[in-house]
Amino acid sequence: MSDKLLHLVRHGEVYNPDRVLYGRLPGFGLSERGHEMAEAAAREIAASDRDVTKLIASPLQRAQQSARPIASVIGLEIATDPRIIEPTNFFEGKPNSGDDSAFKQPRYWHRLWNPLRPSWGEPYRSIASRVREAMDDAWDATREGDIVMVSHQSPIWIAHLDIASRPLAHNPSKRRCDLSSITTFERRGGRWFEVDYRSPASGLLEDSIDVGAV
Repeated sequence: MSDKLLHLVRHGEVYNPDRVLYGRLPGFGLSERGHEMAEAAAREIAASDRDVTKLIASPLQRAQQSARPIASVIGLEIATDPRIIEPTNFFEGKPNSGDDSAFKQPRYWHRLWNPLRPSWGEPYRSIASRVREAMDDAWDATREGDIVMVSHQSPIWIAHLDIASRPLAHNPSKRRCDLSSITTFERRGGRWFEVDYRSPASGLLEDSIDVGAV
């Protein structure tokens, strides 16, 4: 395996008792279980015995909180990069599950007319471009050692699809990107390749709430 890898780590469970789509809204931090998940990801990274020399997180509270245990175990400061933030979404603040889900309300259906773009928020191509740019810049600025970037499900999964040359339009319920999961890439000859995926918090997922974004 390469002497330099880049790990995209998803944040842990968010305290979201009303099950709204929180997107970029402020005030949505980790739940108690979310902190446990973040600790599990940090332990996984520490146990890999790889030298991590750069730690970057999305500016959102849940990503910053998820980065702190990693910062503690590897002894690094957290840099912030807004390019790996959650995408914008029209449905922010609205219910995202159950009979009251905004997606089931006819008055909002005009926002769902084009799932290929998608019409309810930031275009998939825009998300892929900014995340890939952030990955490239972090890689180029790091002489040696691994890079950890703490982000969100949608940016991580869309980067995965783009790097695999797969269509960016997809069913969000089919994403392989668990809470506090670690998706690992390396760049060879100017191209990115995905080399690993781990879910260190898998034992905590069964009862978790994961409805905060699309």
